[in-house]
Amino acid sequence: MQTRRTFLKTSGCLAAGALLAPNLAKAAKVKDIGIQLYTVRKEMLEDATGTLKKLAKIGYKQLESARSDKGNFYGLQPKEIKKIAGDLGMTVRSGHVHIDKDWQRSIDMAAEAGQTYLVCSSLPSEGQTVANYQRCADAFSKAAEACKKANLVFGYHNHEYEFDKVDGKVLYDILLDRTDPTLVKMEMDLGWVIVTGNDPLAYFKKYPGRFPLWHLKDMDKAKKESTEFGKGQINVKQMLQNMDKSGVKYFFVEQEEYPKTALESAKYDYDYLARLDY
Repeated sequence: MQTRRTFLKTSGCLAAGALLAPNLAKAAKVKDIGIQLYTVRKEMLEDATGTLKKLAKIGYKQLESARSDKGNFYGLQPKEIKKIAGDLGMTVRSGHVHIDKDWQRSIDMAAEAGQTYLVCSSLPSEGQTVANYQRCADAFSKAAEACKKANLVFGYHNHEYEFDKVDGKVLYDILLDRTDPTLVKMEMDLGWVIVTGNDPLAYFKKYPGRFPLWHLKDMDKAKKESTEFGKGQINVKQMLQNMDKSGVKYFFVEQEEYPKTALESAKYDYDYLARLDY
């Protein structure tokens, strides 16, 4: 026979379960993990195909290349890296290059490699002034128009220096405010934003949909160096919980310093994310 006490105890548990259920339903696993190939730059230069095979075995699905001494694809041709990646179940989704005399060639190569995005990895001209950032924003607009003609999306990747202030104005904000949000997108390096004392979530709120790409990394704030996930001070889980607000389509793991080897860190980072509920 069920007494009032057991009824209340049972109903209380059910109520608690009902409250917890929505939270459990919201938990998700990280999927479609990408990597910036600069993470394994030495390995890519030594053996591009072999390194891609190792990354595929780890589980990475999305790739972002970076210009090197051997060109935009570590010595591989655009169609070549596209086929190798495709055969391994991966996609060359983006690439880091510079806005320079070879810009149109970089666009043509990115299109040939099947990329969706082409990212300018650093400012096309130097100078921590409002005038220079205005010039760079105008250069981005022009570069983005050229990308659009090739069915590519233009993006810019930040470091830390863009968050300097001049006359009370954050220089990075000039790049966002002076460019067309439908043409010029941003690849937010979350680590560098946070290290400078800025909040990615505030940028997601102020500039919705401007950040379709991320560099996801953990950082040792004291050393200002990247580290393996869970070993720094970046709240990776919190960032992932705000993907919708960012408008992010793809993120790429990037780690530039390692305790042992780049590939070991790449595996550690992948395994960390694969286990993570957010």
